[in-house]
Amino acid sequence: MLEWLLVHFCIGVAGTWLARRYAIRQSLIDQPGERRSHTVATPRGGGIAIVISLLVAAVAIGIRQPGQAPLMLAFGIGLAMVAGIGWVDDHRPLSPWIRLAVHAIASGLFALAIGDLYDSVWLALAAFVATLVLTNVWNFMDGINGLAASQALLAAVGLAWMAGGAWGLLALALAASCAGFLPFNFPRARIFMGDVGSGAIGFALGALCAVAGARVGEKFALVLLPVSVFLVDSSLTLLRRLLRGERWWTPHTQHAYQAWSRAAGHGRVTVCYALVSLGVIMAAWGAVPRDAFFIAGTVIAWYTCCAFFWLVLQKKFSGAAS
Repeated sequence: MLEWLLVHFCIGVAGTWLARRYAIRQSLIDQPGERRSHTVATPRGGGIAIVISLLVAAVAIGIRQPGQAPLMLAFGIGLAMVAGIGWVDDHRPLSPWIRLAVHAIASGLFALAIGDLYDSVWLALAAFVATLVLTNVWNFMDGINGLAASQALLAAVGLAWMAGGAWGLLALALAASCAGFLPFNFPRARIFMGDVGSGAIGFALGALCAVAGARVGEKFALVLLPVSVFLVDSSLTLLRRLLRGERWWTPHTQHAYQAWSRAAGHGRVTVCYALVSLGVIMAAWGAVPRDAFFIAGTVIAWYTCCAFFWLVLQKKFSGAAS
């Protein structure tokens, strides 16, 4: 296990270092602007290292555990599609509808594979929704130093225990590669993840949620806890933009974490979000022995609390939002 974590941590470190050199050489630089939360020109595309780590892990698991090979293959193809369209977008901006179409095809492929493996239409539908939604949630929420990578690391650790087996190993590979990326992105960002990384991480977490949900059965609501902080912030912000009639697919700085970071700084917000996620993940582990009704009530109560704090943060800090 230690060797597995070390290998993927090293892939994260070495891959991010190489990606930074490449980004500087190719002038893949994010410039500061009114629709961005950073103030210094910074290279992008470092998330390719995490993608490589996940693909290596999927191949290794598929070889060692042939029973998982078909689903790992579907996962790997879907991941490559999401990362690939993100990589292209990092080099030359694409229409959001083209990206969304590729995301939907990738999610559909994985959904068909998991539905066939478990012989469940409902699980296939859940997998499609989870991968498509989280792909875009992680892309939306990748806006300040260390936030997307630290949340992915924690969510992956939380889901690793729920998914178990081969998919637990995949989750740990995600966590280790995110840990390798983080020193380049937090507390000072020397490179950003880019669309290649943020979308792929969301896709991977969506797949892990689907597999973990299948494993825990009637207690499937548990898988919503490790990703709750990002889901609430992204969903409520998107809903507010829709109600305002805004072009919701365009870049903006209206998320609660962005409003808060303008007042408190990137580091403090990222650490606070991490502590909250760590606490709720530990609570999820502790809730496993309880019955499904108790777990569902706990999840609903937690999401209600998150929505309340989203409102508090928006009211207190969104005066400078644009």
